This record gives sequence, structure tokens and C-alpha cells, in this order.
Amino acid sequence: MSLLTTLPPLETPNLLLREMKASDAKDLYLFMTQSRYQRHITHRLKDEAQVTDFVRRQVMAQGDERRRVYHLAAEEKLSGEVIGEGFLIRHAHESPEIGWGVHPAMWSMGLGSEIGRALMALGFERLAAPNLWCKVMSCNQASTRVARKIGFQETATHADVAVGHGRVESVSIYSLSAPEYYDLPY
Repeated sequence: MSLLTTLPPLETPNLLLREMKASDAKDLYLFMTQSRYQRHITHRLKDEAQVTDFVRRQVMAQGDERRRVYHLAAEEKLSGEVIGEGFLIRHAHESPEIGWGVHPAMWSMGLGSEIGRALMALGFERLAAPNLWCKVMSCNQASTRVARKIGFQETATHADVAVGHGRVESVSIYSLSAPEYYDLPY
């Protein structure tokens, strides 16, 4: 798989998916600390200081040749505000994992699908990954729909997975191969 230390922006119909900037912390704080947003994620940030530190770490990793995590801001083109985020993690000896999140005020607008498709393009077209996968808490029907809508197929379900903060959930794994990606309709 190819190595990229810094990513050029990825444009979708409504979003610009790009490397995080320190100034994104304020927009990210507005939704990443909401209980509605945190309900289906494992990495929970409690306050503005934690979000700012998270963004600082992502910015510091840019350009590092050892980089394995690409955590991107999803900027709405119309407003210029960061209304979502996405990540691609290059796990050692595994296919990369992708994931997405959208500000709860912007749910049900198709933005999760836009982020997911952009992450697929990043993984398959820029990093030359043979496969991509994502994990979704089984109770997260919105992300389940996104995974299926963008072409992923459920390959496994694991019950009783520790998802942080003493919580245990059922988690479904979805995957897509490069040949399947290149056969998807536009």
C-alpha cells in the first residue's frame, strides 16, 4: 500500500474533506462532545480542551512518514464550517479501516455517505489499499445504512465488544475490496 504523509483535499458535492487545522477545534467541539454524537463512538472527548488536544495531535502527525492515521475535517463548502469528520487508519498487517461522523444537526442529509465515499477514494485510489473495512455498532442504524449505501457488505458481527467507558455493544464489520469498489456505479 502506498505511503502518504500529507493528503490533498478531497472534494464532494457539498464538502471539502481535508487535513485538520488547529482552527478546526472550535467547530469540532460543537458536535464531538454532544451526547447524541457520542452515542455510537468509542473515542469520546469530554470538553473543549480534549478536542483542542485531539486536533493538535492530528495536525502534528501531518507530514510524518510513520503516520498511520489520517483524521480529516469535513468542511461544508457553502458555510466553510467543519460539520463532520472522517478517518482512515492503516493498521499493521491489515487492510485500512475507515469511519465517519457528522454533526447531529446535519444528520439525514447524505453527508455521511459523502464522507464515506471520499474515504473510499482515498483508500483505494490514493493509498492503493486492496480492501477497506469499517466497524459499526449494531444499534447505529444510520451508519449501517451509510455503509451499505456506499457499497460495503457485512462480513461479521461480534457480540459483547468493549467500546469504552465500561460499555459493551454488538459490533458489525463491513468490508469492500478494490475490485468491488471499481465496479460500483457512479
